[in-house]
Amino acid sequence: MVFVNTGNDKGKTGRVLQVLVKENRAVVEGINVVSKHTKPNAKNPQGGIEKKEAPIHISNLNLLDAKTGKPTRIGRRLNSDGVLVRYSKKSGEEIK
Repeated sequence: MVFVNTGNDKGKTGRVLQVLVKENRAVVEGINVVSKHTKPNAKNPQGGIEKKEAPIHISNLNLLDAKTGKPTRIGRRLNSDGVLVRYSKKSGEEIK
């Protein structure tokens, strides 16, 4: 779950559906919904206007802390096993 920092959907939360790593963008459920005009085709014989989530830049998103439910920044540190793990800066807990 992520929190949107800026843009038209500021303050909303949603579930990440897809991450586009090369473009530094993510598709979030119910966020940045655009209207796409489609021609009639075999899949959609009627055609018309289709609502679809567009990618949003990752810098405009914050991860929601599992413990508090509030947006948090992410840090990286070595755990006791010597493995680099991500952790929540607000609560200090590891992110699975």
